[in-house]
Amino acid sequence: MMYRIKVVSMFFSFMLIALTAGQPVLAQMAYPGEELEYDVSYFGIKLGTIKMVTEATTQTLNGKTVYKMKAYIDSRPGIPFVDLHSIYESWMDNSATYSHQFAANTKQSENSWMFDKYMFDYDHTVIQMEKYEDKKLKSKKSITTPKKWNDGCSLFFTARQLLFAKKSIKIPTVVQEDTVFTTIAFSGRNENISIDAVDYPIKTTYFNGEANWTGIYGITGKFEGWFSTDDARVPIRAKMKLYVGNATIELVKWKRGSWQPPKAD
Repeated sequence: MMYRIKVVSMFFSFMLIALTAGQPVLAQMAYPGEELEYDVSYFGIKLGTIKMVTEATTQTLNGKTVYKMKAYIDSRPGIPFVDLHSIYESWMDNSATYSHQFAANTKQSENSWMFDKYMFDYDHTVIQMEKYEDKKLKSKKSITTPKKWNDGCSLFFTARQLLFAKKSIKIPTVVQEDTVFTTIAFSGRNENISIDAVDYPIKTTYFNGEANWTGIYGITGKFEGWFSTDDARVPIRAKMKLYVGNATIELVKWKRGSWQPPKAD
């Protein structure tokens, strides 16, 4: 059942760090108070939900301006062999290119929770990692690295920055106290797709990639994604390989001012 304590969610895995993106685009993509909710399903059977929240875009962490993001990941009651409840938090650099801090609370049993905290100290080229079980420190670890890294939450948002990059990128990613890579090819190709939440086709931009690790729900391998082709770049749909097989993650609810999914031409 190790998939229950992985640091990267099924949806986050296909998201990558932005190597180039201007602040005007970032200002349009990052929207304080944004809430995006997704259903995760397998052949029409709902496995659970993911809710992404942008809490703030002007917080300060250790003297640095950061964006605060949060994710709620829950399996549906009654799914055999799965009882997943996690809360992820990310303090992301305001350049939308890397993370400064990450925390994950994951339910282990009815009254037991696991807490992971990653602190990215770029000034000293080290990642500090701590793991707690029921508020008691279980382990500490440090990794010396000159690179800048992304966590699960920050990858979700930096991918929106890089949507139109039209390039394939191999990105350093932190997963379960390990440093790995995620590869993604942003095609820049527009596609029209339909979802149940709206009664018209949505104009999206397509990409695909591969995770060279195994994450929550047994996620691994190849994936696909479709983001809205507008300034908001909202993730609309993704397809991932989970332990049960190929699953679909689809937008079902949103709160972002007056934003609506863009209609296809």
